Amino acid sequence: MSAGFDLVGVLVVLLGVALLALEFIHPGALLLIPGSILVVGGMLFLLLPDVLLNSPWGLIVIALAASGSALLEIPYYRWIAPTHGPMTTTSAGFTGEIGTIVADVVPDSLKGKVRVRSEIWSVQGERPIPVGTKVRVVGGEGVSLRVVPIEEAEEPAKV
Repeated sequence: MSAGFDLVGVLVVLLGVALLALEFIHPGALLLIPGSILVVGGMLFLLLPDVLLNSPWGLIVIALAASGSALLEIPYYRWIAPTHGPMTTTSAGFTGEIGTIVADVVPDSLKGKVRVRSEIWSVQGERPIPVGTKVRVVGGEGVSLRVVPIEEAEEPAKV
């Protein structure tokens, strides 16, 4: 075993560890699978350099290790990955949803903000609504939503 091969093995392991770290920092980047494959491949390179480099079995060992890593990682990744429906891109898709005011609603302006699901939208309101109030979306226009506090949305209509 030469020092050059050891260095290559160590560099491959370090690259794999870096990809794994990036996946933990930014989940969902799909770096978990290639990172783990590189770690396993680098460890094999450090432990079995003669088999990997001087034998026809080398490619088979690498392919089996990569396939095994991927087959173990994919179910795990599906388990930890968040699942949610498609993101709504129009204001009309939020009608009926409940949200929370995150910036005070000022009548006749778009200064107010509401968080509905995981999105923050500008708000139109007929009266001031303070931060933290639960609201129901009653409509929307363009890039803003029309909201009313929940207690107003649930009151029976006056005849």
